[in-house]
Amino acid sequence: MNGVRAVAKYYMGIDIGSFETKGILMNEAFEVTAASTAAHTMDNPAPNCFEHDAEGVWWHDFCTVSRALLEESGVSAAEIAGVGASVLGCDCLPVDSECRPLRKAILYGIDARSRGEMEWLTEYYGEEGVLKRFGHPICSDDVAAKILWIKNHEPEVYRRTHKFLTGSSYITAKLTGNYVVDQFLAKAAFRPLYRADGTVDEAECGLYCRPEQLCECRVVTELAGTVTSEAAAQTGLLAGTPVIVGTGDSTSEAVSVGIVEPGDVMFQFGSSLFFYYCSDREVTDPRVHGGNYTVPGTYSVSGGTNAAGTLTRWVRDNFFADLVAEQERGGREAYSAMMDYLPESSGGLVCLPYLAGERMPINDPDAKGVLFGLTLEHDRGHIYRAALEGVACSLSQNVRLMEEVGLPVSGITAVGGGTKNPAWMQIVADVSGKDVIVPEVTVGASYGDALMAALGTGALHSFAELKSVIRPGRVYRPDAGRHRAYGTLREVYDALYPATRELMHRL
Repeated sequence: MNGVRAVAKYYMGIDIGSFETKGILMNEAFEVTAASTAAHTMDNPAPNCFEHDAEGVWWHDFCTVSRALLEESGVSAAEIAGVGASVLGCDCLPVDSECRPLRKAILYGIDARSRGEMEWLTEYYGEEGVLKRFGHPICSDDVAAKILWIKNHEPEVYRRTHKFLTGSSYITAKLTGNYVVDQFLAKAAFRPLYRADGTVDEAECGLYCRPEQLCECRVVTELAGTVTSEAAAQTGLLAGTPVIVGTGDSTSEAVSVGIVEPGDVMFQFGSSLFFYYCSDREVTDPRVHGGNYTVPGTYSVSGGTNAAGTLTRWVRDNFFADLVAEQERGGREAYSAMMDYLPESSGGLVCLPYLAGERMPINDPDAKGVLFGLTLEHDRGHIYRAALEGVACSLSQNVRLMEEVGLPVSGITAVGGGTKNPAWMQIVADVSGKDVIVPEVTVGASYGDALMAALGTGALHSFAELKSVIRPGRVYRPDAGRHRAYGTLREVYDALYPATRELMHRL
């Protein structure tokens, strides 16, 4: 014994979401030992347009949370063995040669400003050409359409762009100086700009951007580089600390609860509802978004409902303002207090949660929210329950669609802030008829970031080993009687959009 104490190792994971940034430190036993958050806002400058200030929100929050984790935990920067970061997935951020943002980041599928470009591309390629290049009808998740929008509408920004980044690429570039992107994000969100092997497709780029304006593809757990001295000064991290490639928030959230093997499926209850299904084969059905997955050798089907937590926030702010005011005076948390008003039934009230348009399964950015069946007997509690049931019905539609394309769903792993509402999780189980599993550790994407940092730096040796350290938690089982009773609700929900689509578009 030489008396030298081994330096403890910790792994930092930081996730930047729609309205909040969350960071954690994880020890060598893969336990969360510290956590910190920072709230921010989302800009909505015009209908169907949603943005973040990349420097003022993404980088500011990363630095703030990184410093807070170190200062509040007492862990030294020298003890951080690896860093992983995730940001909203399908974003588009043009930066100059110094990695300075040239405009605010155009956010993921909720931003549908490129609808004109989507329609033009669909006509330009034709239906078969679209499916060959994108694998699905072009939608608001597709970054290529966002790049084309910048080219068409902001030519000076386009001219000055050195790289088109997504959120995780930006954070990684700020930390290491290197421009890289998770091969899954690249091949899923940036289609058709990358080939199946992850190289840039120069011929396809011609319509959108120069090949050199795109990042290099790497596996999510590969090292992107190490923290630079400039980034160290801003984040409190030690220069030379390893940083993995990182990925989108939903992917990290999926990994955080063990969605790494074929048959695993996760629904993320955040501002939006996003899901990943891990498959052993590629699904090419045009009704779903299939492709590769962040775990090498696997494939995925993904999709989402644009308004989940955003919908419950809208209900809270517009129908429970008194509870919000009480919370601001130091009283009970508003969402918790809202549960006192939640009835056992919505009383025949049906909600289409399309307040920000919709992705799967209808892929309609012009869809509108609907409260159908209102009577004088309804109150704000019924509206709240109808909102929770509406999101559950959307989830159920996507589950049924997955099963139609040959992907069995034996149970649903649920993550995100919505899992804190046990009534909502039971509603999801009863509407869908599936078990809903909420893992013991539900910190979210930041935990997945830390786990992948541990994998990337050698503390874990495979995604299978990563899955083995995740502990199961609570299971919500569907009640057979309530599932049957929800049959009418599901039928009305399924029929409402086709019956009102044209009227929605007239608005």
